[in-house]
Amino acid sequence: MAIPFPFSAIVGQDEMKLAIQIVAIDPKVGGILALGDRGTGKSTAVRALADLLPPLQVVVGCSYGCDPASSGATCSDCAVLKAPGKRPKTETRPVPVVDLPLGASEDRVVGALDLEKALSLGIKAFSPGLLAQANRGFLYIDEVNLLEDHLVDLLIDVAASGENVVEREGLSVRHPARFVLVGSGNPEEGELRPQLLDRFGLSVEVRTPQDIDQRIAVIKRRDAFERDPQGFRDEWALQNQGLREHILKARKLLDKVKVGDDLLRLCAQLCQALGTDGLRAELTLMRACRSLAAMQGHKAATTAHLRTVAPMALRHRLRRNPLDDTGSGTRVERALNEVLGA
Repeated sequence: MAIPFPFSAIVGQDEMKLAIQIVAIDPKVGGILALGDRGTGKSTAVRALADLLPPLQVVVGCSYGCDPASSGATCSDCAVLKAPGKRPKTETRPVPVVDLPLGASEDRVVGALDLEKALSLGIKAFSPGLLAQANRGFLYIDEVNLLEDHLVDLLIDVAASGENVVEREGLSVRHPARFVLVGSGNPEEGELRPQLLDRFGLSVEVRTPQDIDQRIAVIKRRDAFERDPQGFRDEWALQNQGLREHILKARKLLDKVKVGDDLLRLCAQLCQALGTDGLRAELTLMRACRSLAAMQGHKAATTAHLRTVAPMALRHRLRRNPLDDTGSGTRVERALNEVLGA
């Protein structure tokens, strides 16, 4: 397994790093979509996500990494392992960050008949796919805007239900597939379907840095990492540990953070002014504000938090206006100034 670049060593790209930390604190905010120039560290930042997350407690022998604290059997494996009178063994595993390659077959994604067992033992057994591996973690799609339509439809269904259903080759399997969807890509190479766009909680714009000193810092750190990956990670281990502890502290504070009715009214007014469809935008704004407040150690979300998260939560939800050719980020800022005041 490739050694990931340490998250704390990433130079610049503040909006992308902030979005990742917000979702690490509260995965209910939804997925992250990072769109921008090639070679700007989008994939590096996503793959470094595991640095921020504490390990999970899982049931030993469960193909889906189910939570041992959950009541009852959450999958067919746990139906046996957590049967009445049985106390399943547990272990800790890193939070899964699973790559979904563009060329992956549907069988590889959803799972299929285990051919080895079928041929050698003559039994029908299910071989779990990428969705099973991503349960309770993150599913990452690089160049998500180039993903084939049949896989997009599949992901939309599973992301909505949190369950993967496989009915094929004489198999009938249901298993949990609750994951946070993370995508990256270059918008010049194609657009995402609106149904998939709506499944991402936050969207960030990633641009090539224009500051010379920042560009030099990126080059030096990347070169040092490629020369000695483990040594470079050891250098940044203390900063990474501090960041992880900060995320854990924010998670504990999260349920105590209040989001008042006045702030919810501003969220609704903002979404109404921008003409967003449905109410998912308001929910995302509320959760992102709460997560950011917890990250900053505050016990109540404020308009300052709303102003920070609104562009990330709303820019990808706007309808195209043929009479207004300004960028979506500018439209959100304009609406913010109208609703909150300049």
